Amino acid sequence: MIDHISIAVRDLKAGERFYTALLVTLGMTKLREWPDAAIGYGKKYPEFWINRRTDMAPIGADSGVHICLRASDAAMVDAFHAAALAGGGSSDGAPGFRAQYHENYYAAFIRDPDGNRIEAVTFVGKN
Repeated sequence: MIDHISIAVRDLKAGERFYTALLVTLGMTKLREWPDAAIGYGKKYPEFWINRRTDMAPIGADSGVHICLRASDAAMVDAFHAAALAGGGSSDGAPGFRAQYHENYYAAFIRDPDGNRIEAVTFVGKN
């Protein structure tokens, strides 16, 4: 089982602004910070980290990295997508059902300002 994930961002302060607004839509807040190095977000413990990597190469559109975070409902998925766009990210798939994955699969895909691909998903109508 995965305990936590971390992604690289070029500018930690810009990443903090983006991810603080984005992750609150999924119930996560900033829980830990290593000044000028890393910030951890989560619900009870840091489960999603951003790490400063000023010299990282641009992330290609065909990058295989894909992180999916669970949302409690469709409204959270919608808010996640809207927050990403408002914060300078881009849409990589608007909120909606993805029947090719599962009939109840409701998700949105975004790219952060550094090109990282993040998804939020919920299963509508499933207990």
